[in-house]
Amino acid sequence: MRVIGLMSGTSYDAVDAAAADLELSAEDGTLHLTPLGTVSEPYAHDVRAALAAALPPAATTLADVCRLDTRIGQAFAAVAARADRELCAGRAELIASHGQTVYHWTEDGRVRGTLQLGQPAWIAELSGCPVVSDFRPRDVAAGGQGAPLVSLVDLMLLRGRPGVPAALNIGGIANVTVLPEAGDPVAFDTGPGNALIDAAVGELTAGRLAYDEDGALAAAGNVHEELLERLLAEPYYRMPAPRTTGKELFHADYLRARLAGFGELRPQDLVATVTRLTARTVAEALRPPGATEVFVSGGGVRNPTLMAMLREELEGTTTVRASRELGLEAGAKEAYAFAVLGFLTLHGLPGNAPGCTGAVGPRVLGSLTPGSRGLCLPARTDRAPHVLTVRGPAGPVGSGTAASGSGW
Repeated sequence: MRVIGLMSGTSYDAVDAAAADLELSAEDGTLHLTPLGTVSEPYAHDVRAALAAALPPAATTLADVCRLDTRIGQAFAAVAARADRELCAGRAELIASHGQTVYHWTEDGRVRGTLQLGQPAWIAELSGCPVVSDFRPRDVAAGGQGAPLVSLVDLMLLRGRPGVPAALNIGGIANVTVLPEAGDPVAFDTGPGNALIDAAVGELTAGRLAYDEDGALAAAGNVHEELLERLLAEPYYRMPAPRTTGKELFHADYLRARLAGFGELRPQDLVATVTRLTARTVAEALRPPGATEVFVSGGGVRNPTLMAMLREELEGTTTVRASRELGLEAGAKEAYAFAVLGFLTLHGLPGNAPGCTGAVGPRVLGSLTPGSRGLCLPARTDRAPHVLTVRGPAGPVGSGTAASGSGW
């Protein structure tokens, strides 16, 4: 089945699409994924500006939410149609849309609700394909955190590897999935990925720059140890897993409040400090379960200073590898993951890992919007896949067959 996964993360800079041919083996329950390629389109400037203006802690209106739901849906639809045309020769059978997270409602460590915008009707109308969307609320309704949902796909990719393998995605928020040698797997948001780095750069350049390109500012600065200690005192880092967070907590106002009393810092030192914060909190999340290797994906891998700091923090305990060693490129892994989750939903199979999200049990995720090409549901199977293999030009990778070496 040809499936297109759509994703825009907490950095809300672009819509990514990944097309895959997915086949579930009836013999052993292995799910085979053949990547067909990726496309990406940045949000139009006015859409991104409207989205930024509506996100917490800013106030917004229902009118703004309605407009964003439509405009984000139209942006997703355009990327889906392009991916179908360029990657699937117009023969895509399903589109799985994560949407754009705008609010993740947490109280006392429990998620009460979650909201993703990007009306799927626009995607179904333009592409003609059925669309699975709104993945997270079902896990939340079952007592889960609604995140990280990619943990199920991570576990399928990591099974069979020696030691204690882990997966790390560094978007606006960073999350990890760890598969211990014994005991249950664990997954949670570690804290800010790029969120505070981007916030610092945006503040320091009056919005002229949106991120620290090539980690240049952080590389030119020195870590302010006293500020780092204040940032590390954030109670979120000591909450038990599973735990999730978002830009509802880690935003520009949050950073301003913690800078109080420090006087004027060199811009490079501030960016270096929040970059070290991300590396430190990720490393402190990976040490307790004894991760022996970690496969990294997300926009953070494009920041060489952040990656160097992460290697320093994990030196001697955890080997840092690239997610491409498992067959999925860093910038496309989450879009591919949601293609898998959409495939599972259409087949009536659970898309959450209860031990990772905290849900009371496995649940079929998402809502289905039919397309104009008609809706033909596949035969339901009770055998959920346990392993995911990625087939590429050089043969299958993943599921314990990744190449050796550090990857970095």
